[in-house]
Amino acid sequence: MKKVIETIKKVPWWGYVFGIVYFALQYGMYRFGDYLSHVIGTAGHAIEPKIPFIDDLFPVIPVFVVPYIYSYIFWIMGPIAVSLTKKRNFVNYICGLSLAYFIGFLFFVFMPTYMDRAKEGIMAAAGQPGFFNGLLKGVYAADGSNLAFNLFPSYHCLISLYCYLGVRKQPEISKGFQYYSLIMTVLICLSTLFTKQHYICDMIGGLGISLLCYILMNRLDPGKRFGD
Repeated sequence: MKKVIETIKKVPWWGYVFGIVYFALQYGMYRFGDYLSHVIGTAGHAIEPKIPFIDDLFPVIPVFVVPYIYSYIFWIMGPIAVSLTKKRNFVNYICGLSLAYFIGFLFFVFMPTYMDRAKEGIMAAAGQPGFFNGLLKGVYAADGSNLAFNLFPSYHCLISLYCYLGVRKQPEISKGFQYYSLIMTVLICLSTLFTKQHYICDMIGGLGISLLCYILMNRLDPGKRFGD
């Protein structure tokens, strides 16, 4: 506990600012992208990215709503944790994450996707008694209820992977936190499938965009002016 407190004291003020601002930014871009797609009419031509023989293999497992909801805390922790690393890594992280957000936003606006939860029978599953079912029902209600939009790419997978990549192999970050970030990323990605919030294509798209932006920013290295 003492080490945790000492680590928290080392976090620069701007680490907390970026953690909160980027959490708000992803939510704003997600909602604004949905709004624009309806305004310009692309939502009327939304694609259902389901691959039946794969996606139908994943049942609704209500307990997975826990890591799905916890992801919001995990995302705030991401920039805070990365702010403890060298500024060069932090700048590359923020630039890459911003680019990943923007790419996802473009998909939301110009190539929106949807899921018909009523057709999938998902709303009926969430309506079953139980604490986790109640949480799942609340998630669905806040995200379009019977008809959900903006599935591809999965922001849950995109952002969670980037949170892990930002601390991966960074000497300032403990091995324990690096393993924790990896485990949380895996659980959150699985939660998108077992809560039926996303299809497999959405998960792959989110992970792919995240990884490509990370590789690109490491090549361009915009944070090099700060050195190591």
